Amino acid sequence: MADYAKDVLVSTDWVAEHLEDPDVRIVEVDENTALYAEAHIPGAIGFDWKGDLQDQVRRDFLSPEDFGELMGSRGISNDHTVVLYGDRNNWFAAYTYWYFLYYGHDKVKLMNGPREKWLEEDKPTSTDVPDHEPQAFSADPGNDVIRAKRDEVGGALGSETRLVDVRSPQEFSGELIAMAGYEQEGAQRGGHIPGAASVPWAQAVAEDGTFKSADELRELYTQKGVIADQPIIAYCRIGERSAHTWFVLHELLGIDDVKNYDGSWTEWGNLVDVPIEKG
Repeated sequence: MADYAKDVLVSTDWVAEHLEDPDVRIVEVDENTALYAEAHIPGAIGFDWKGDLQDQVRRDFLSPEDFGELMGSRGISNDHTVVLYGDRNNWFAAYTYWYFLYYGHDKVKLMNGPREKWLEEDKPTSTDVPDHEPQAFSADPGNDVIRAKRDEVGGALGSETRLVDVRSPQEFSGELIAMAGYEQEGAQRGGHIPGAASVPWAQAVAEDGTFKSADELRELYTQKGVIADQPIIAYCRIGERSAHTWFVLHELLGIDDVKNYDGSWTEWGNLVDVPIEKG
């Protein structure tokens, strides 16, 4: 598919052909968590990115044990191929893809196009919640090869590591603390991490939410000074848009040393005594 480095995307037609495949689990993860109840792909499991996939006390992932228990309780085993999709051009679907890889499950794919594409193509939908038999799912310890935390980001300042800010230009410049409508989730300060390149996540997708070709993506990032022979750390506001960019760089373009900083600007912009830049 468009000469990508890895076979990690499936088309909407492929998903439609595998609705009854017992080896496949289709999973919807939306930014707007109410959408799943309105309509979803028949048989799709719905996860609430905040209520299901986040520790409810700490701002962090579920533990490996809790992640495994959640997947198993919804009928997902280590043998299943998980196909992810969602709204917002797959923000949280890409985040959940990265999350699965973090805990060692590499039988995972992303639908090339969001739920909106499925609906626009008038493909079947349902409001039924699937009732799969519980399964055994064992999660590996977290793989920090693909995840950056604040100390690593701080240590990367002034180094060869390329920081990529995938937020809007207004967020990058400091004109906005957060996207319109999300001000209550913003940071104390606006701006960006010093030295970061501004490459808004949406530049990687076409109008229908499918990914641009590998050549187009490579040109996009190269023009912004993001090249394959440097370590790369992507960040946004809370880590979901940057997971989308991580997917593009690591999975579609095959760049090995790419990490997602999911603490992102809500962490960095609130830290005491860390540098920022504006403009």
